[in-house]
Amino acid sequence: MDDNEIIGLYIARDEKAIAETSAKYGGYLKTVALNVTGDDADAEECVNDAYIQAWNSIPSDPPYGYLKIYLCRLARHAALDVCRKRSADKRSAVITGITEELEQCVSDGSDAQTELESRELGKLINAFLKKQKPLYQAVFIRRYFQTESVADISKKLGLSQSKTKSIMFRMRNKLKEYLESEGYNI
Repeated sequence: MDDNEIIGLYIARDEKAIAETSAKYGGYLKTVALNVTGDDADAEECVNDAYIQAWNSIPSDPPYGYLKIYLCRLARHAALDVCRKRSADKRSAVITGITEELEQCVSDGSDAQTELESRELGKLINAFLKKQKPLYQAVFIRRYFQTESVADISKKLGLSQSKTKSIMFRMRNKLKEYLESEGYNI
């Protein structure tokens, strides 16, 4: 079943939407959540939370053309919430490391004034990524969106770990330059 048909099921409030979503994207969503939580049971719960959030949000705002990304975002946010709840004072080392890497070129969000600014930053990052080589896009998205480890990215893309780290370093520097050229203050 294609994405627009699945979205149609959500809009029609047909419970088959969840089953179709699970069949098409369940494994992918679980991998994304597992990369963040590191726990199989928590990852499964995050995927279920993503289905519920999709059920509640899609009728009013259908994600035509980007269902997979939308679902991934929901699962990732649910997983980050699990990590926050797991240790209120102490964050997961994986998430802390990834956050620190990106803070070199993007602020940590603690002083973000509005949701609009966050959306504008997202648009700038998307525009930046569209200008990059497909390999560089893949490394960036796998690391900073799907929270995959350097070892996993290297293995999946057939790169050495040092090459992967080098690409990530260059991408962060390019992103920082791009954001500054677009007037985003870091």
